[in-house]
Amino acid sequence: MNQENQLQNRIPVIDKEVSWDKTQVIMSKTNAFGIIEYANETFVDVSGYEDYELMGQPHNIIRHPDMPKVIFKVLWENLKSGKNFHAIVKNLAKSGRYYWVITDFEIAKDENGVIVNYFGRRQSVPQEVITQHIIPLYKKLLQIEAASGVEFSEKYLIGFLEEKKRTYVEYIKELIYEHEKGQSKFSQYVAAEEEEEEERGFFRRLFNR
Repeated sequence: MNQENQLQNRIPVIDKEVSWDKTQVIMSKTNAFGIIEYANETFVDVSGYEDYELMGQPHNIIRHPDMPKVIFKVLWENLKSGKNFHAIVKNLAKSGRYYWVITDFEIAKDENGVIVNYFGRRQSVPQEVITQHIIPLYKKLLQIEAASGVEFSEKYLIGFLEEKKRTYVEYIKELIYEHEKGQSKFSQYVAAEEEEEEERGFFRRLFNR
């Protein structure tokens, strides 16, 4: 059993959310293999781990058992191919509590084009999006994984998205945009609401970059 699994198995899972300032952005830097090299103060505060406990650990030290494996499969396939990926993720704090985030990445490459680092930003997700859309989908994916494995969980996800005529990232964007477009956070972009936004522009505003 690897170190990450040993750490997770010692954490009693508690069905309560971490109390944190959801205006803050959780930031981390990992090497090409997902080993943590830096975690900002918000990451430390929200996860409950000290800096020294995070350094040198695989980023999935905070993986929650409620997360379908297929979501991370798709995420890593995109990152390893050099593509940013926005995923909604339920994380596990050291206390056993959970916190939901959406991901955003910058990918650093060396002079030969080889990926050397991932810079990750994560911030909160509207509760209604999680409750009404993400939890039901993820529960279904988990059930399929338990019964038939990740292969068929992925097939279900593909079919689900094909029905909606969306990619996973487009689906996530649409959920958040539809929830937030009437909120003050996006009030300055009212003029753009009548037009289809560019995916890149939407997430750039979401992560304030």
